[in-house]
Amino acid sequence: MNEPTNTFEIVAKTQFGLEELLAAELKALGATDIELLTRAVKYRGDKALLYKSNLHLRTALKVLVPFTSFYAHHENQLYKRIRQIDWSRHLTPKHTLAIDATTNSDIFHHSKFTALKTKDAIVDQFRDRFGIRPSVDVENPDLRLNVHIHDKLVTLSFDSSGNTLDRRGYRLSRTEAPMNEVLAAGIVMLSGWTGQGYLLDPMCGSGTFGIEAAMLAANIAPGKRRTFGFERWKDFDGELWSKIKAEAVQAERNYSGQIICSDLDQHAVDISEQNAKRAGVERKIIYRQADFFDSKPPGESGILLFNPPYGERLESDDIVNYYQEIGNHLKHTYPGHTAWIISANAEAMKHVGLRPTRKIKLFNGSLECRLQKFEMFMGKKGEGNAKTPPAISN
Repeated sequence: MNEPTNTFEIVAKTQFGLEELLAAELKALGATDIELLTRAVKYRGDKALLYKSNLHLRTALKVLVPFTSFYAHHENQLYKRIRQIDWSRHLTPKHTLAIDATTNSDIFHHSKFTALKTKDAIVDQFRDRFGIRPSVDVENPDLRLNVHIHDKLVTLSFDSSGNTLDRRGYRLSRTEAPMNEVLAAGIVMLSGWTGQGYLLDPMCGSGTFGIEAAMLAANIAPGKRRTFGFERWKDFDGELWSKIKAEAVQAERNYSGQIICSDLDQHAVDISEQNAKRAGVERKIIYRQADFFDSKPPGESGILLFNPPYGERLESDDIVNYYQEIGNHLKHTYPGHTAWIISANAEAMKHVGLRPTRKIKLFNGSLECRLQKFEMFMGKKGEGNAKTPPAISN
């Protein structure tokens, strides 16, 4: 771990397809030497930027600080190399620790075994030196380590985030099959929503689209209502952290746009409102119990975000017909609007009946999805997207 005036390498992990958004966020925060990776972005910054990364990044899942790497050809060598590190610089016997491991190796097949060997090496060092060892706490440790093995290359990183950053602290109530906050924020950002005009989520579920849109437009830091792993590090700078949090609150702003969340299920609407209240944005969102297929646009143009049932994970009597009805209602009722639909059901998406102007590969949990953009140009009823340009695939 480094002094505030020194820069060091940092890696922010994200979901597939959101890397460029994350890089743009990091550039805005002042990161340097930004390099896009698969599901991650590598960059350099100081301690202040590390703290800001956890507080402000909307599309990051974890913020890691790599501190050493080495080659290991077998498990005993892995154990030996980890035990050679002076862990007393980062832990005391009274501290707790947790190990997360990921492996992509023909030698180290099992991530859980790798995590176990790493833990053994650390606690054995403490037992030999002090006669007492740190305890393991997988839920809320003082220090969380990340071990990544690619072939024979082992990289050890401090996990500065603790719980994954999609856990903003506001979504305690969920509907079935909710979308995580990082993916929702990424889709809102991809939609181009800036807080102007209006944004409509007509199948809001737990309300994550609307809440993330409101936090983005109001410039509310997504990590405002939670704690982070770095707050328990031995070199934690409480004064610096207090200053960064105060600056974030001062940077919040009002916006003129309108966010509308609706759902056919009143229970979902109630859950959305409860989550929005915990996020502090309940006054920035209009909630309605409504059927999208009976809806009318509140203005001449706006953005609609959809996370409809996919069929693979939610019951639907006729998923193809359902998607066809979405497309028909958009075409006939929402001219001048832009709709973004994410789905893992490629076959059902073909029946929307509108030509997408953009396709983006994303993952909702383990499900491979496509986020598709549809532009409903103004025209006579029934003409739909006749003037839509050819689709662009990403």
